[in-house]
Amino acid sequence: MGSIVVLGGAGGVGRMAVETLLHVDEVDEVVVTDLRADAATSVVEELADPRLRAASVDVVDTDAVAALITGADVVLSCVGPFYRFGPPALEAAIRAGVRYVDVCDDLDATRALLALDGAARDAGVQALIGMGNSPGIANVFVKLCAEQFLDTVTSADIMHIHGGEPSEGAAVLKHRVHAMVNDVPLFVDGTFVDVRMLEPSGQAFIRTEDFPGLGPYPVYPYPHPETITLPAAFPSLRRATNLGVVFPLSYFELTQDLVRAGLGGDEPLRVGDAEVAPIDVLVAVLQRDRPRLLAEADVTGRAGCLRVEVTGERDGAEHTYVCTLSSTSAGAGEGTGIPAAIGAVLHARGALAGGPGVHPPEAVVPVDEFLALAADVISRLGLSGGKADGAPAELPLTVEHIGPDGAREVLAGAL
Repeated sequence: MGSIVVLGGAGGVGRMAVETLLHVDEVDEVVVTDLRADAATSVVEELADPRLRAASVDVVDTDAVAALITGADVVLSCVGPFYRFGPPALEAAIRAGVRYVDVCDDLDATRALLALDGAARDAGVQALIGMGNSPGIANVFVKLCAEQFLDTVTSADIMHIHGGEPSEGAAVLKHRVHAMVNDVPLFVDGTFVDVRMLEPSGQAFIRTEDFPGLGPYPVYPYPHPETITLPAAFPSLRRATNLGVVFPLSYFELTQDLVRAGLGGDEPLRVGDAEVAPIDVLVAVLQRDRPRLLAEADVTGRAGCLRVEVTGERDGAEHTYVCTLSSTSAGAGEGTGIPAAIGAVLHARGALAGGPGVHPPEAVVPVDEFLALAADVISRLGLSGGKADGAPAELPLTVEHIGPDGAREVLAGAL
């Protein structure tokens, strides 16, 4: 396997993807890129692996990105927010004729990326988009249930939580605000309905989910792209929702309050002699108050959980399967960066189904190979919880079956 270029490799998600790639023996070279040359160089020096190389590039400079990635096996984009940087990165990959992976979780950006399907096909480029946690692993779990447990799939409800990271960058916070101020399309009763997270239309879909290791939390409608891509992949689907939250809840609620106060916009306001974008004030307030809120909530470390509830029919009866992947030592960086790297490796192997074009995970990612590689790299990263020497690596995935009579049964403690 040749070179994998990681755009945004010095960020929280990108750096985790780089580190994950270094735990795959067949990877020959990883190019760590960032807008700041010193940041990329710092990652290379800290990880100290001879397979690493640093580079500086501005993702919106399509010509420069295309020149940098030409000849690489795969380019993996971890540069957010994707509603700004997603399309230019894919356009550069198409221009360079290089296989592409990203972690895009913005709905509008996903639509823009899917609109490049024709150009990708014409160029013979296969693009895997949304290969993070949600979207990404969530889509793979729905495909797992569809292929291994059910004859037809009728609903998929995706719920996610993470938190405890010591800090969050501006791009992460702006993405979260983006989710709060824009329409959230949910697929309900076979049709799309647009709701807003902070308005009555979205409040009607809030549910409380008991996340293992974290407890019960309210989850809110999120504009993640599974709700538009899953119905296309599974024509029998009648419902697809995506609901999420960040802990501590006080931090998430402060974000909501600041958005309600009008600080979620980009249009500058004049403050004295300066012009300031309200969203930049919001980011500054959250970054200032985050340490205090973590301390008040007694949050001492990163954690996260993804739960995907899939219902369908088997032998004429209704069955539900709940896939749960949780960690008390990993947060959003690991939850997104690790599957992104796995997607890049599978792409470099030529393991993705389909052909040229722009595809979400459920359309092209092989479930068994993805889970096997995920288990291996998570074990190598020391995140799987202490397997005995010589024991096969396992992914901390629990699958619970709810039968037609309501009886519950855990099918596997790990797959």
